[in-house]
Amino acid sequence: MLGQPQHADSSRPAELTRRKFLETTTAGIVTASALSPPLSPATVKAAEAAEAAKKPTPETLVGHFYKTLTEPQKKIMTFPFGHPLRQAVNNNWNITKATVGTDFSKDQQAMIRDIFKSLHSEKFSGKVLTQVESDNRQANRRRGFDGCSVALFGQPGSGKFEFVFSGRHVTRRCDGDSVKGAAFGGPIFYGHAAGGFNEKPGHPGNIYWYQAKRANALFQALDGKQRKLALRNDARPEQKKKTVQFHARNVAPHGVPVADFSDDQKNLARKVIADVLAPFRKVDVDECMKLVEAQFDKLHFAYYQNMDIGNDRVWDVWQIEGPAMVWYFRGKPHVHTWVHIRKPA
Repeated sequence: MLGQPQHADSSRPAELTRRKFLETTTAGIVTASALSPPLSPATVKAAEAAEAAKKPTPETLVGHFYKTLTEPQKKIMTFPFGHPLRQAVNNNWNITKATVGTDFSKDQQAMIRDIFKSLHSEKFSGKVLTQVESDNRQANRRRGFDGCSVALFGQPGSGKFEFVFSGRHVTRRCDGDSVKGAAFGGPIFYGHAAGGFNEKPGHPGNIYWYQAKRANALFQALDGKQRKLALRNDARPEQKKKTVQFHARNVAPHGVPVADFSDDQKNLARKVIADVLAPFRKVDVDECMKLVEAQFDKLHFAYYQNMDIGNDRVWDVWQIEGPAMVWYFRGKPHVHTWVHIRKPA
């Protein structure tokens, strides 16, 4: 390990410190409340939008983070963009030995946290951060977020790049749209064990259970024939990257096809998709929706009746699958969610 430096490297240029960076990117912003005379609502909204536009994006933060890396740090967590590790995904793993709390300065740790939070929507960023802290305290001797690891593929500012953050119940990516036609830059994972390893029916405290409630509302709107197609007993096994592998074209997806839905059922299906995307930042949501809509009528919804916690017929395990989409919500014994969306061929 590299030890745990407590301060930024004194040899680094002052302008590369996180504090200096954030100060310079937000300086000069004047809030609407400070202006006189009072402005119209439209002007206030425009001012707020301008202020939001000045906030650093995750891609900007990754570029700045890269500039602060020392050569020893680069050796353990940077790779060529084409390295096969870049597209790996798992439910509980460290992509490299470079852990947040051990191998990075305090400023760098704060930058990593800022990158992670900015990959999520404002409504969910705090909840997701708390989930990662909690699940990783259980997994790595109370180290929480600091026990997670990072990797960087390629070089920001000099072509394609991708930043990957991993730990227990978390794999996130920031690629600056380097991977064309791939939502999130590749497969991601999210999950939560809110009530211990074996959660109870209804998953009390689980921040992602609201998604299953919406998916179950769709199931309730299906007719008898559709429910028969939707119910399965053969959920995909969890096998690292193989979990999100797309089926061959000659293999029928699991479940009931969206093509057979009524307009009302299609509206509910879109609400399910909106709910599962809600934790993520808008730019990723917009890209996902574009890729999903390109294959919407070819999607299938499946519910796995043999994995029903409490036998209450509220389906804990379900899936959305298409030609180039897997959104596998495995809610037993606690929530694991595997995601892979690409542009359909």
